[in-house]
Amino acid sequence: ERNPRVAQFKIDPHDMKPPFRQLDFLVPAWELRRNRGFETITHANPHGQHEGGLVVVSEKSLDKSGNIYAAVIEGPHKGVFTVKRNGNFDIADGAFLPDGDVLLLERSFSMARGVKIRLRRIYGESVEKGAVADGPVLMEADMSYQIDNMEGLDVWTRDDGALMVSLISDDNHSILQRNLYLEFVLHED
Repeated sequence: ERNPRVAQFKIDPHDMKPPFRQLDFLVPAWELRRNRGFETITHANPHGQHEGGLVVVSEKSLDKSGNIYAAVIEGPHKGVFTVKRNGNFDIADGAFLPDGDVLLLERSFSMARGVKIRLRRIYGESVEKGAVADGPVLMEADMSYQIDNMEGLDVWTRDDGALMVSLISDDNHSILQRNLYLEFVLHED
């Protein structure tokens, strides 16, 4: 997290090698704050506007307007964009939905209130060079719910066609945190 880079590896459990390619992440490296760089790396839908291109979003590297740096780094529409910062939430992870929108997992922490998380749906058409991407909050939860330091998100389709959202936390080897897996059905209505 302290050395901004996006690299590609050939996955071979029996013979892991160094990355075979470093990708240009387009956001100026000096704009990526220490320990606040890229948290989200996700592929766009292959049949959508970005044709499967790679999209990166930083955790909390802010432009002069207070928006979060992001970029489409592969595909036909490469370029830097930002995500509107909404409250004191930082971006933890994200994934494209089948319709081309992006689902972001955001979290907030304070000693007084503990951890909060939320899911925000970013309109896919706002994910483009020079734009400020934004969208509605779908869910927000605090420590009164069974959450923890949620850091990972995935979107997948169940056998019956239901669109699922999976969230996972990391205990960071702390007795104050735990590993937790949550699943939700994302209703499209």
